[in-house]
Amino acid sequence: MNTYVYTLYGNIYVNLTNRCSNACDFCIRNHESTMDGRTFASHKGEGDGAYDLWLDKEPDYEDVAAQLKGLDFSQYKEMVFCGYGEPAYRFDLIERLCEYAHARGLRTRINTNGQGSKILGRDIAPDMVKCIDTINVSLNAVDAASYQNLCHSIYGESSFDIMLDFARECVKCGGNVVLSIVDCVPAEQIERAKVIAEQVGATLRVRKMV
Repeated sequence: MNTYVYTLYGNIYVNLTNRCSNACDFCIRNHESTMDGRTFASHKGEGDGAYDLWLDKEPDYEDVAAQLKGLDFSQYKEMVFCGYGEPAYRFDLIERLCEYAHARGLRTRINTNGQGSKILGRDIAPDMVKCIDTINVSLNAVDAASYQNLCHSIYGESSFDIMLDFARECVKCGGNVVLSIVDCVPAEQIERAKVIAEQVGATLRVRKMV
């Protein structure tokens, strides 16, 4: 069965797509093994077991609602849109699921590469700010060349500015924006990332490499 919903760290995670405009060197999806003749990768959390997040079929609203059914929402803090792909590809579904989450007392968060507006061909920042409580944008690097060398975006080196412009637009619209960088980069880049986050109007989160 496709895993559209999984739980980690006291949150509900929603996995909507395996499509991504990046192919980041550090991403867990790029560190795979083969099991029974198929590509397999799993995500393991604290006490929540392991999940195969590769999808044979992207879900519709009813598919996700079916897997959410029966959860005790009082046990969770957030609904987080995060899987092996870029969740913004499914922003239409995210908007509906945010209504579902808020109606049950959950906050919402998206972990995004910040390329959603480019992917969808329209500015989604104002709508995202309306439905997402925390917008976590993966900064990953501190200049365009380094970003592309690490993330291998389909948009080339322009992807760095695409990501930062999206973060700025979300801040301008009143969103709670967090830029994140993985701790595998040199310390001087972490310091530069702090400056970039301040210039954007976001906070910085340094993530541990999985």
